[in-house]
Amino acid sequence: MENATPTLPPPQPDDLNSALRRNIQALEDRRRHEAATASTEARIAEAITRFTGSMRFVYLHLALYGSWILVNLGLVPGLPRFDPTFVVLAMAASVEAIFLSTFVLISQNRMAAAADKRADLDLHISLLTEHELTRLVALVTALAEQAGVKANADPEIGEIKKDVAPEAVLDEIETKRGAS
Repeated sequence: MENATPTLPPPQPDDLNSALRRNIQALEDRRRHEAATASTEARIAEAITRFTGSMRFVYLHLALYGSWILVNLGLVPGLPRFDPTFVVLAMAASVEAIFLSTFVLISQNRMAAAADKRADLDLHISLLTEHELTRLVALVTALAEQAGVKANADPEIGEIKKDVAPEAVLDEIETKRGAS
């Protein structure tokens, strides 16, 4: 089977319009700023989480715990068994799990806060777009009427021309959720 190629080639960086370039730069600047202003604790937690979520961490644990188990099963000649019941290994693994889960939760909280910011921005942009489209529909309808086209004959046009009140939408969603 041949490799699929897009119908149109992807745009080259020079083909991006200035608004898109500005938006990309603004997002990158914001990410850099947030990374630079992160607390020392947040940076440490992020670094630990990044390492513990890697295959190097898995290999390190495989070697460390594997060696521990082999030595304490008496399978390595010349090395004395130092934890024959594996109680110390279980305790060390438990303490490590407590700390690792805490670091993961810290990272998840940070990611959730960033996701909340993005969701707020998405909602703001959607509401702004809705408002602008409502104004455009009103303008196009007025132009159509002036040109003799009966645009208002379509009942949906009247609905589209109404501004959306986010509070009303949220109230309706809450009412529907409460009813079900």
